[in-house]
Amino acid sequence: MNFDLTPDQLALQERVRSFAQAEIAPRAEQLDRDAIFPTDLFKKLGELGVMSIPFAEEYGGMGLGVFDAVLAIEEVARADQSLAVSAMVSMATGLTLQRYGTEEQKRQWLPDIISGRKICSIAGTEPDAGSDTAGFKTRANALGNGLWSLTGEKAYITNPGTDISSFALILAVSSPREAEHKQYTLFLVPQGTAGYSQGEKYRKMGWRSSDTRPLYLDDCQLPDSAIVGKPHAGRWVLHKGYQAARVFLAACSLGLAQASLDHSITYAKERKAFGGTIGRLQLIQDLVARMALKVDSARLVTYRAAWGVDQGKDDLMALSMAKLHATETGSEVANMAIQVHGGWGFMDDCAPSRYLRDNRICTIGDGSSQIQTLLIARECGLDVSFG
Repeated sequence: MNFDLTPDQLALQERVRSFAQAEIAPRAEQLDRDAIFPTDLFKKLGELGVMSIPFAEEYGGMGLGVFDAVLAIEEVARADQSLAVSAMVSMATGLTLQRYGTEEQKRQWLPDIISGRKICSIAGTEPDAGSDTAGFKTRANALGNGLWSLTGEKAYITNPGTDISSFALILAVSSPREAEHKQYTLFLVPQGTAGYSQGEKYRKMGWRSSDTRPLYLDDCQLPDSAIVGKPHAGRWVLHKGYQAARVFLAACSLGLAQASLDHSITYAKERKAFGGTIGRLQLIQDLVARMALKVDSARLVTYRAAWGVDQGKDDLMALSMAKLHATETGSEVANMAIQVHGGWGFMDDCAPSRYLRDNRICTIGDGSSQIQTLLIARECGLDVSFG
């Protein structure tokens, strides 16, 4: 068992880290204050090749793996989790299309996503249903002649309202209303389609510069060619997309946790009290040591899950463990970093304060910590009935 990164992976990691620390980190606080999506930085990620990492070369990708993408996302999140989550959602959506879309769909839509010229969204969550996909109400009614009409509302969707938004993958109930069991179909809905609109940006606790909005569908008519995967099999496709996103969100929390540790070490070496730096105090040393342990353990489970995806392992337990442990660790370590920083940690201009706000949603999105716990218990063989 070899835990060392390859020379190519180390070079990729260093390239993204250098860019992120030089160009993203200095702007992160102001981006948070302004709550504006940084189109220029996102396009620079595309120019750097970050968005192309896990995609096939035939569509313009680098042909690398999910593990390599996790290395890059971690470094972006280490500078600004808000930008990292925008990137990872577009990446996860694009990978869902690459895996389940038609060749025509992939040729038409993937190149702009892979290059970072455009950004995309995946839309499952509704105002009254999140992890409980069986509760979705957005409907797709067959009109005949190969047309569908979508009507409904999606909530808390990432990336749909930027000036470079391209399309959203939207899940809708497609079975007849009188059917005993619901069936679902996933549709590719291009920006600007009649009957498809985006609401105003939410005012959020964190991820403030990431674009998050409700989506509205009012007799939005789409052809059969807009279906991603097979008709009435969209719930399964969406769940597969969410599973892939879990390891990316774990990487977002991992990067933020590392940044929290970085700031704490620097501050402990500089802040003076009781006749020396606070890093001399054993209780501060205890905090930093426990933070380092948590970060490293989160890295191990996240990297293992990403490696498993690249090996073709359908390991739901590994993905759920990575998502649960890394996201919870992100919040725990950010909170500990605030403690190290003392009164300054409570101020908005102290980075760990932003980190705690940003990471809070990570334990909810893409399957909450409670859902991940249930999934892990079920994979252990216990009788867990839900969904």
